[in-house]
Amino acid sequence: MTAPNAGARASNYPWLLIALLWCCAFLNSSDRSLLVGVMPDIRDEFDLTNTQLALPTTIFFWVYAGAVFLTSRFGDKMMRSQVIIWGLIFWSVATGLVSLSTGFAMLLGTRALVAVGEATYYPSATALISDWHSNKTRGRALSLHQTGVFAGALAGSVIGAYIAERMQMGWRASFMIFGAAGVVFSLLLFKLLRDAPHRAAERAENAQEEPLGVVLRIKPALMLCVVFFLATAASNGLTVWAPTFVHDKFDASLTQSALTGAVPINLAGIVSVPLGGLLADWLASRTSIGRFYALAIGLTAAGVLLMPLALAESVWTVSLVLLASSIGKGLFDGCIYAALHDVVPAEARSTAVGLMTMCGFVGAGLAPLFVAQMGGILGMALAIASLAALYFVAVGVLLVTRGETRKAIIPHEHAGVST
Repeated sequence: MTAPNAGARASNYPWLLIALLWCCAFLNSSDRSLLVGVMPDIRDEFDLTNTQLALPTTIFFWVYAGAVFLTSRFGDKMMRSQVIIWGLIFWSVATGLVSLSTGFAMLLGTRALVAVGEATYYPSATALISDWHSNKTRGRALSLHQTGVFAGALAGSVIGAYIAERMQMGWRASFMIFGAAGVVFSLLLFKLLRDAPHRAAERAENAQEEPLGVVLRIKPALMLCVVFFLATAASNGLTVWAPTFVHDKFDASLTQSALTGAVPINLAGIVSVPLGGLLADWLASRTSIGRFYALAIGLTAAGVLLMPLALAESVWTVSLVLLASSIGKGLFDGCIYAALHDVVPAEARSTAVGLMTMCGFVGAGLAPLFVAQMGGILGMALAIASLAALYFVAVGVLLVTRGETRKAIIPHEHAGVST
């Protein structure tokens, strides 16, 4: 019975891996989002302007952008499972340190440390998923993993606000609690997380080849970096400012504004990201660039459905707009990594994700500042709604470059699919 049981465990491991990494993605995103739910309290404690209030998020994303470009290469040169585990420990400890901030400068510094730690995760995690999942299940696997990001963003912002306001523990307590949870979970990963069996041979075979050079030769991979920059800038500008916008415009409490601003965005992601993976896999079974068409569909919907925010005059209208636009963005998020892996070989996928993420997080850091500045000129509602233009530009890039993309699809990933 030993051999059959071992075989069953091996055949189930790719999906156990998704469960383990879903929890990691949840912690990664929740630790990042704790600040969003308590921004008004931080603004009051440190006497900040809206532009200053945007700085911790901007600094986080820009430090993340620089760090992810460097740490992503670890995932192509080292054991991906170990990069993930030690990164989790680092960013969890750093999250706990945020609670010790006694001034605005220290807050910026500790958030930068969190960014360095979190930058180790996504490139190695998505590459590890693709190591364990073939093209038939890769889209669904990556999209299920991606739901952890939305669940974590929702939990971080809402629980952070709830702990600070309803439990009257102050905004610092949630950082300590979530940081401790990450350290504890890392102990389980040491026992269960492992690399795919073929990875050691691949690392030895490609030891002399620079992964970054491989990625830079693939034009559609670079195009996706541009698309990710635009889409992530738009979505992060919305995510960061939505709770504070609701708080200020409708005089809502911290908890209510976090629920109104964060729940629709992240609930939409949890629901629509798996649908994006299914849509992408279905389209990919019919045309080699099917996942790229799925990206365009999602971003078009996100842009069109965000524009009515400029006219919203009630909490419920704001919630509906956030929900609808975020469903479209979720379709995009459900297939972006699978699309990138369609054109990048396995030995360079962590580096490719790192490069794309770096570009996206540069945009993510710019967007909150843009919204803060434009909000003073146009009003916050119109400033946030104007982010829809970035979605439309990204769709244009996808459609204009589809010929190059078709040529770059890795043949063995789409054997038997018409082009």
